[in-house]
Amino acid sequence: MSLYLFGLNHNTAPVEVRERIAFSEDACLAALPLLADGSIISEALILSTCNRVEILIESPASEREIENRIGDFIFSVHSTSYEEIEPHLYRLRDAAVARHLFRVAASLDSMIIGETQIQGQVRQAYKLAAEAGTARRNLHKLLHHAFHAAKRVRTQTEIGGSAVSIASAAIELARKTFGSLEGKNVLIVGAGEMAQAAVRYLKQTRAEKVSICNRTLEKAALLAVETGGAVVPFENLANALKQSDVVICSTSANEYLIDRETAKATQAARGAVQTLFVDISVPRNIAPEIREIENVLLADLVDDLNTAIATNIESRQREAVRADAIIAEEVEEFVISMRAMNIGDRLGLLREKMQGTAAAELAKHRARLGDLTEEQEIAVQNLLLSTVNKISHPILYGLRRSHEETGAEEFVEILCSLLGGEETDRR
Repeated sequence: MSLYLFGLNHNTAPVEVRERIAFSEDACLAALPLLADGSIISEALILSTCNRVEILIESPASEREIENRIGDFIFSVHSTSYEEIEPHLYRLRDAAVARHLFRVAASLDSMIIGETQIQGQVRQAYKLAAEAGTARRNLHKLLHHAFHAAKRVRTQTEIGGSAVSIASAAIELARKTFGSLEGKNVLIVGAGEMAQAAVRYLKQTRAEKVSICNRTLEKAALLAVETGGAVVPFENLANALKQSDVVICSTSANEYLIDRETAKATQAARGAVQTLFVDISVPRNIAPEIREIENVLLADLVDDLNTAIATNIESRQREAVRADAIIAEEVEEFVISMRAMNIGDRLGLLREKMQGTAAAELAKHRARLGDLTEEQEIAVQNLLLSTVNKISHPILYGLRRSHEETGAEEFVEILCSLLGGEETDRR
């Protein structure tokens, strides 16, 4: 049995190729039993995100049989030929599969190194495979190792310690400015994708109140539901500014929504209480001149956030080197554990072979023993089994120790074959 992974991601394939073989959760549940046919493919898992589609399998078959099976599967589900996606595919086997999956789960293979979403996506892919009945012993072991590796990377490095998205950088800046957002009022101006991301990051803080102000009131209301925050009609923006410690502006407007006079009036109402304005709009929606107003702080995408993000990305890349060292350790442990599990299977089959041979010999010569009581029958069988176990134990123990201490897997396989015969090999 071997592990294989066939995949493509943001580094190897454009989005128009990735989307052609993407799977929804429902599609995964329906497709996994078709993929794991029990003959060529024993176990299977599909990881499908906006940045990657990866098919992870365990199989006893040849690489040619597996590749044909994957090609047929993709065509049957997506009507896309293997030849169309083959130039974009990477193919991995055994230890390389483990290393890749561990790096994916630890977000070392993500478009943004250190992002947290991917581990949840891997967990969901695993859950779907388990629900479909296509993740069994070996994939269970592999995935649990992957999650352990990801946890070590998270806890032993600073891979996720710095903000590297515009929205997260805005919230991090606000938190650093005030030390904490606990007890602070935050106003989000806009309800688009960037504003939505900012709201998600705000949910991890202890902000006293989050308000959403947008030209379209319905969009503001939908976004406010996520935080239990308030909705501010756009015409009430000026009043809302006076009650806000942090103002994050992210709209598609082509003019300044907050000019110098608006900010000056806001600060006059707030007195000596500082106000932080963060402008993540393109083009900018807050006039740069408001920096000149006392107790007003302004950070924008052009002058501040991009520089901070670039610095944080460099920091994460440095941490990725430390993370890869952890991944290497985890892969080595996984490979050793798989070898031990495999040799345990082989030795178990060998013991069964010996016991079966002894039982066959007893059946062959049973008539010579004459009539036996039920107790005598059981005693003879127990005596035979005990004898086989006593003879086989030092042999099997020696084989296991030889494998553990020297890793001489080929030697152990030869001895198993000699002692167990061709029947054990086939099993």
